[in-house]
Amino acid sequence: MVHRASGSVAPRLEPISLMDDVQLPVLVMDDDFAVIAKPAGLMAHASPMARGEDDFLVDRLRAQFSRNVVLVHRLDRATSGCVLVAFDRETAAALGAKFMERDVDKTYLAVCRGWPEESFVVDYALDGGPGKALKKPAVTGFRRLATGELSEPSGAFATSRYALLECRPETGRWRQIRRHLKHLSHHLIGDTSHGDGRHNRAFRMRGVHRMLLHAHTLGFAHPRSGERIAATAPLDAEFERALGLFDWLPMANPDPSGVRPGFDALPADNGALLP
Repeated sequence: MVHRASGSVAPRLEPISLMDDVQLPVLVMDDDFAVIAKPAGLMAHASPMARGEDDFLVDRLRAQFSRNVVLVHRLDRATSGCVLVAFDRETAAALGAKFMERDVDKTYLAVCRGWPEESFVVDYALDGGPGKALKKPAVTGFRRLATGELSEPSGAFATSRYALLECRPETGRWRQIRRHLKHLSHHLIGDTSHGDGRHNRAFRMRGVHRMLLHAHTLGFAHPRSGERIAATAPLDAEFERALGLFDWLPMANPDPSGVRPGFDALPADNGALLP
C-alpha cells in the first residue's frame, strides 16, 4: 500500500543545519520504495568529491528507516527536492529501468538571470564531469513561469532581470540544468560553479544564500502494480524568500494536468541520473 504525506502539501523543508536530529520528510512510501524531500546542503552519498564530509543522505535514511536503502538517482548537494530510494536492489533496478525508458516525469524549479523565451529546448551535448571528457547528448526543456526585476544596476541599466523557470531534463548528465543555463548565459542564481558571481551576491544581500534549483515533482509507475505515483517536494524558507522578492510564490505550483507546453518533441532519455 502506498502512503502519501498527509494534507495537500508536505511539511516545509528546513535548513540542513537545523535538521541534525530531525527525520527527513517522506513524501510517498510503501514496502518497496520511498520518495524523500532532500534539503539543500546534504550530499547524497560518499564520493571522491565529498572530501572531509561525513554526513550523507543515504546514511541518514538507513538510520531513519532501520533498513537497507538504495539510491535510484541522485541530486547535487546544493539542490533540494524529490529523491527516489528503494529498499532492495531488485526494486532499485526496476525503478532505474523506468528512468532509462523515459517513463519518469520530473520537473525542477529554477531562478535564472535574464528573461529567456517563454518555452524552449536546449539540445547541447555535455561531458560527464571531472575525468569524463566524452560528451554525450543532453536535452532539457524549459518553460518560463514568471519574470521580475530587482533594483540592482546591470551595466547601463538601473535594474537586473530574473526569471522563474520550470525545467524538464530529458537526459541525466552531470549538472545538466546548471550547465545548460550557463550555455545560454541565463545563469542559475546561487550556483557558485557555473553561475554569475555578481547576481549571486545580489541575492545574498537579500538573505538568499542557497542555489535556486529544486526538484519539485517526480512521477513514475509503481514497479509492481503499475499504479502512477506522484510526489511534490515543498520549498524551503530560503527558496520561498527568493520567490517572495518578486511575488512569485503562486507561480511555483506545478500544473496538475502534467502537460508541459513545448516538451512534446523531446528525444528519448539516455540516462537515469537526475542533475
